[in-house]
Amino acid sequence: MSLTEIDTSNEVLTIEEAAAILRISRNAAYAAARQWRATGGKDGLPCIEIGRTLRVPREGLRRMLGVPTRSTA
Repeated sequence: MSLTEIDTSNEVLTIEEAAAILRISRNAAYAAARQWRATGGKDGLPCIEIGRTLRVPREGLRRMLGVPTRSTA
């Protein structure tokens, strides 16, 4: 699965969608999101917390992967 295979109208992804793009397990994605939160955004999977739900901003994932973002493209 690639970034273009998921509905591009969504600005945020679920952890499961991000895991599929990264080809890692759901548990590994949640661990990377916890690392992001614990390090203040220095390492791990970029995520935001909405209530008790974690979401991965599409632009943050693109930056992490080194894909040009809208602001740099």
